[in-house]
Amino acid sequence: QAADAASFHGGDDDSTFESFPQIRRREAVDGRKLRLRIGWKGRFRTSVVWAKIRLFRLGERCFYGRNSDAVIDSDPDDPLGREYYLDAHNEHPSGFSCGTSEGSGIWMNTSDQAGTLMSFSVWLALIYGAFTVVLVSEQGRLPPVVAMTYCTICTLALASHAKTSFTDPGSVPKCAVPVEDETRQITFHAMCSQCQSFKPQNCHHCRICDRCVSRMDHHCPWMNNCIGAANLKHFILFLIYTWIASGLALVVFALNYFLCHFFHRNVNDGTCQFSPVLQTLVRGMTVVAISSLLFVSSMIVNVAFGLVTGTGTIDRMKRNAGINGDGAEPAPLHPEDVFGMGPVWTWPLPIDPVFRDHDAVLGFSTPQRLLRERLQLGDVGCEGHSDAGHNV
Repeated sequence: QAADAASFHGGDDDSTFESFPQIRRREAVDGRKLRLRIGWKGRFRTSVVWAKIRLFRLGERCFYGRNSDAVIDSDPDDPLGREYYLDAHNEHPSGFSCGTSEGSGIWMNTSDQAGTLMSFSVWLALIYGAFTVVLVSEQGRLPPVVAMTYCTICTLALASHAKTSFTDPGSVPKCAVPVEDETRQITFHAMCSQCQSFKPQNCHHCRICDRCVSRMDHHCPWMNNCIGAANLKHFILFLIYTWIASGLALVVFALNYFLCHFFHRNVNDGTCQFSPVLQTLVRGMTVVAISSLLFVSSMIVNVAFGLVTGTGTIDRMKRNAGINGDGAEPAPLHPEDVFGMGPVWTWPLPIDPVFRDHDAVLGFSTPQRLLRERLQLGDVGCEGHSDAGHNV
């Protein structure tokens, strides 16, 4: 077993850690499958499993660098026989280095200076809008609850932007291998000419990040990162919160500044008198809000079209140009393949999604994961014996 592990690994794996656990539905050694079937009656069970996964993540952060594998058994009273296999092993580099290579511990694109400036300008625009709205509220022209609501929306937008920028979008490692379903249905697998490694379906090589990204939609300079399978949720949340903030800012400025004389035309107590500083801030923020609203609206339509059709921006442009690409048939994306299997109330929060089938969402697996699964399933009795005393 040690020799098999060494040949599968291709190196030591103890110094790595994974950013979030992976839930995979995979075939056991004896041909049986670990099924994860969730119906309407199983939402409470799903919430319990999601909470267990979060506890695993919290434990890994408390014990940094500590690897652990675990199996969540099915509920014995569940007539559907749902079973959950949790692989909480660490796989990402633990070194404190920034970059987009496989050895970088912190995912951050440092090769695009223009993208860094554009990403920083997004933060300035949101902070500028929050400061202007707070200033209007301090002068008694706006209820404080409106200003607090606007600042909360801006905070969520900034958090979503940070998660989009510093989250691995789904980069494909050089040791990636096809998932089991593809090996049975497809006899030909694409290879990336730049990475010299396996290239999953709907995967594209980003010249800026210099990595292949699973289900890559496009490289966004405003995020200074690619938009892929792993950070699409954060990107969608950023668009929604930015759209709400821009629309709310325009409503606030219209009612309290541009249309002030219309609503207070019979009042001569100086209600519509504004300081030169406030006038400059409001007018400048109005231009920023209108531009952001128009641009973000177009991006929301583009992303929504991609979710409904299952075709990303790059794939759509290739097909319009007559390029067939990898020949994969597009299919609508399931919401849980974007927002994860957590409860619905977690979808608006900028936290990492936990997928039901991690390998299926990203389109690839690794020999390390397959070997860990084989050893784990062998220990719990999928090869006809049970060393752990229970069945999965």
